[in-house]
Amino acid sequence: MVRLEPLLLLTHCHIQPGKDPMPFLKPLDDFKSGDMPERKFGFWQMAGPGAILVGLSIGAGEIIIWPRLVAEFGAEMVWAAVLGVFMQMWINLEVGRWTVATGETVFTGFARIWRGFAPIFILLTVFSWIAPGWGRASGLALKALLVGPEGYGSDTFWTIITFAGCALLLFGPKVMYGSVEKSVELLVLIVTVGLVFVAFAVGTADTWGSLFKGAINFGYKHPDVSVKQMFIAIVFAGAGGTANLFYTFYLRDKHIGMGGHLPAMENPLRGRTETIPTTGFRYEDNEENASRFKEWWDYIKKDQMLFFWALNTVTMMLFIFGSLAVLHPRGIVPASGTLIWDEAQILGEVWGSAGRVIFLLVGLATLFGTQLALIDGVSRSIADIVSTNFGGARSQSWWYVLVAAVWMVAGCVITYVMEAQGVTELGFLFNAAYIGGFAMAIYVPLLLIANHKYLPLSAKPGTVCTIMMVIASAVYITFAVSCLIWEFTG
Repeated sequence: MVRLEPLLLLTHCHIQPGKDPMPFLKPLDDFKSGDMPERKFGFWQMAGPGAILVGLSIGAGEIIIWPRLVAEFGAEMVWAAVLGVFMQMWINLEVGRWTVATGETVFTGFARIWRGFAPIFILLTVFSWIAPGWGRASGLALKALLVGPEGYGSDTFWTIITFAGCALLLFGPKVMYGSVEKSVELLVLIVTVGLVFVAFAVGTADTWGSLFKGAINFGYKHPDVSVKQMFIAIVFAGAGGTANLFYTFYLRDKHIGMGGHLPAMENPLRGRTETIPTTGFRYEDNEENASRFKEWWDYIKKDQMLFFWALNTVTMMLFIFGSLAVLHPRGIVPASGTLIWDEAQILGEVWGSAGRVIFLLVGLATLFGTQLALIDGVSRSIADIVSTNFGGARSQSWWYVLVAAVWMVAGCVITYVMEAQGVTELGFLFNAAYIGGFAMAIYVPLLLIANHKYLPLSAKPGTVCTIMMVIASAVYITFAVSCLIWEFTG
């Protein structure tokens, strides 16, 4: 029997007997009471959420945007990439703090401040990620690896193949999170090992020296780089945009902290699913609960420092290093999404066909991992916001399937139109980062407000975390305002 819950939810929720006619206009239900679950496993037994964020981070900022900037302008602005990752680590820590302490998603936390943030974040998510820049780039990398850029099949054909791969990984397993986690971890491993080989193939002491000088050249901006370009580069030095907020879902489905009280989202196409509560818990601030929170908080800090900050910074520097060593000396600045092929071709000259294949494999693993994680994260975000603010919790998994399916079909259609009109994916990637930057200017201060306003005293941000979030808020808000002024004044 076909279940039509996602399609009927909005039309029926206002007419069913006994239902609140306008639930969106009322405050969310208060927190339920519950003790903080005990942490029973070591860090490595529970690793995974941070690795998925790394997979999101390396997809565009690391393999496309920053290598392209370095190819054109050199390494003098690399400090901005280092700063971007560092700031986003502190943002992710606060995302983790909220979910560990409450079991809620941060989108629910924002709705507690004001229900109007629900449609705002739906719109920001849609406009940021609807254009299939990563899907098309992933398809082009697969095409280049198997048949060469001029080989058989259109861009749309190969993009459809990558979306089909995502569909199998998301709609096949019973629990979507496990499939995404294992897939992205494998892809990140391929990327890291491949980049190390590339660095050994093209590395010189002078190149490493230039990279180091650029990393500490704080505050420098090339005269030909606009405020908008700088904003985009900082946003995508990391997951960027609303992608940082996806961390909340991975922690909950991994049963981290208060997420242990909640079931993981299950695939409704594989059978019966459990009801996922839309609101979470608040623990009594006693000594035992405070101690348990501290143990979970230690997990979050390790997860972010080891995976997101350290591994993300290393992979980003290796991508930038490759561009600095291979493209910049030759004056090659890809004007479209050809960076991966251009760099692979030159590596082929330096290291033979093995170098070309390794970099194409790295490019494919990077972009496909991002494509998979983005479809999953976007679908989770919209499903969570809609079910929490506009409908019943039991429909959340069905909303996930519906959004993911529509997103992938739309991605294939938009790719076809882009290809027919001669439009490259590069501009769409830049626009995604641009819109994502404005989203960060909104949600970074909201995170700080929610964590200070609603969490128990033992879970509230300390002085250092608060200061770093204030700094991050100031950076993103300043850039957002500057970009608006630049847009209106030219």
